[in-house]
Amino acid sequence: MTTAKDLFIIAMDPKPDHPVGQGDLSLALAGAELIDLIGAQVVTLDGDSIVPGGPSASDDRLLGEASAALTRQVPYEHVDDWLWRRGRDLAAAYQAALEADGELTRGRGGRSLFGAERVELADSAALRRARNRWEADEPVLAALAAVVGVQSGPSEEELDLDDEAVTTVLAIVHDAVMELEAVRQRRSIEKAAFANVWRAP
Repeated sequence: MTTAKDLFIIAMDPKPDHPVGQGDLSLALAGAELIDLIGAQVVTLDGDSIVPGGPSASDDRLLGEASAALTRQVPYEHVDDWLWRRGRDLAAAYQAALEADGELTRGRGGRSLFGAERVELADSAALRRARNRWEADEPVLAALAAVVGVQSGPSEEELDLDDEAVTTVLAIVHDAVMELEAVRQRRSIEKAAFANVWRAP
């Protein structure tokens, strides 16, 4: 299992503070993948540039895809560009992967993060692992979950992480999610203004 899969499972678990948006989760999943690649020494950060190293040894298909998608020529990709590029529809890819592995099932009682079809978490080793990390208040998972609104979490100042690269990624994920929310709000305002033009006498 990976941090991204654990995050997806936690986002699916019942009763978040508010529903998790697909776009927010996709950005956070891309950040989680990058953090796992840093941990596996597949990449390092030079400032906010992603510098690739050796090939990924992970047997996780999606993390392998993330490694294969790295920009391996100068100029290297910035973390925020990676989040937007890799994050496109990434939540849907994780849902499909967990369903294929039998870790998500379709059923009446579940809820879907997106789409009309209901899905629920199967009782699996993956679910138990994710919950164990969650209950242990693992700082990276907690920080990513807080960014997408699963619960309130520690501020950037309160995060006690020794790894500067991981701290950098978490900060940039937070900024990207805030940027996405700003885009949503701007579109909502524009849509409301357009509707008012049609309603005006």
